[in-house]
Amino acid sequence: MSVVHRLAEGWLVDHLSFINQCGYEICDSVAHPGGVACNTSTTSTEDCHSISAFAATPSSSNGPIYGPGDAIETGGKTAKVRYVFREEFFDISKPHIAAAPEEQLCQGCPEVSLTEIKANSNRGEYQEGAKCDTGDSLATARKKRKRKCVFNQGELDALEYHSEVRKLIWEGTLHLVQEGLKSGFLHHTTAKLSCRKNNVAQHIACGLAELCEMAKQFPAVSESDHQAVRVLEDETSSPEQDLLSCVMENSSNCAKIIVLMGQKYLVPPKSSFLLSDISYLQPLLNYKKKYDVIVIDPPWENKSAKRSNRYSHLSPWQIKQIPVPALAAPNCLIVTWVTNRQKHLRFVKDELYPNWLVKTVAEWHWVKITTAGEFVLPLDSLHKKPYEVLVLGRVQGDVKEALRKSEGVLPIPEHKLIVSVPCSLHSHKPPLAAVLAEFIKPDVECLELFARNLQPGWTSWGNEVLKFQHIDYFTLMQNE
Repeated sequence: MSVVHRLAEGWLVDHLSFINQCGYEICDSVAHPGGVACNTSTTSTEDCHSISAFAATPSSSNGPIYGPGDAIETGGKTAKVRYVFREEFFDISKPHIAAAPEEQLCQGCPEVSLTEIKANSNRGEYQEGAKCDTGDSLATARKKRKRKCVFNQGELDALEYHSEVRKLIWEGTLHLVQEGLKSGFLHHTTAKLSCRKNNVAQHIACGLAELCEMAKQFPAVSESDHQAVRVLEDETSSPEQDLLSCVMENSSNCAKIIVLMGQKYLVPPKSSFLLSDISYLQPLLNYKKKYDVIVIDPPWENKSAKRSNRYSHLSPWQIKQIPVPALAAPNCLIVTWVTNRQKHLRFVKDELYPNWLVKTVAEWHWVKITTAGEFVLPLDSLHKKPYEVLVLGRVQGDVKEALRKSEGVLPIPEHKLIVSVPCSLHSHKPPLAAVLAEFIKPDVECLELFARNLQPGWTSWGNEVLKFQHIDYFTLMQNE
């Protein structure tokens, strides 16, 4: 299960396990020298495993492991193969920046005043974390981090918020980590920090956002002549215009492979997606579905994103234009990922949600830890925090319909923690399906906006919606 432990404070989540439970098994495949290709004949669903988002799957240690381009010798016979996500992307064994001994999680939760947090934050600006290299790199890092001990208004607001949630995060994380250590899911490590870097992600050619930009130059497609949804067959290679102009749906119980610009992407069973940017959301509206859960991870404006040019950002005005009211069912649960900038948090609660007729009901936090149970960053660091905020709200509307939909489900708690080892791939958020399950009815329609990966039972939209579905992020295994 992706939820390893559940306590009153929240959940300890296994992100990697969730991905591999999605059922990345290619059914009715035929192996060929030089790689694996899909048989274009009709797939028999009777031969497929019925995969649930919460069903257990074998450990990645079972069976031989192959690279994405390796051949599987089957004598020309039909074979089943499955893919598992690469474990090294979750090999976070040491903090990115080490905390001082008195700030370590295992020391308990000291009562810290706002003044002390400010002092700790200033000290943290000079503190260099666990790194492979020393000497010049250490001096450079210290020089880069050096700053005057003056806080701007945004930092003061962030410190004030942090002082309010600090104890909840510390104590809740401590209890969940203790359970993880007891069960063996987390483990203390004495191994030296590895300097090995994973270069897989750097070599993956992912031009999805650029493709969406190019799509604006495609000839206009008549809505009356074009289908709203296209069901994926076995390995599918389609003109980009066809793929970008409608929702793609894998309605089978097996994973599918889709080829886009010469790159292969895995599509989990019972999932659908629309690859487009915010200027072309009409196919999603034409899909004629109303969603009971909508998760949103907006590309917020921030200095880091601007410096790295990692992704384009949207202004608050653009985010408000997203047609959430047209996509949301009555009493829909809206979950928005928010950075630790108080400006963004206030915008969601005071402007965005009221604009969508959504009432804020809770603030949860995702806490990032190492495999040894340490915060990935010092809790009181001013530069970055080891947690992110989720704002949960309910669409307001028909009272009778809201009561009907809330029957048999628990009310949303005001505060919960989702504690997990983060993926080293930028912005690969932890799954929410399992932790939200007790607060929604089974088999509801779920949608993720600005998604970068797919989930069974969910519709996903974004201009990089297939990014982390690239086949090179996975390892190929042959079922026995």
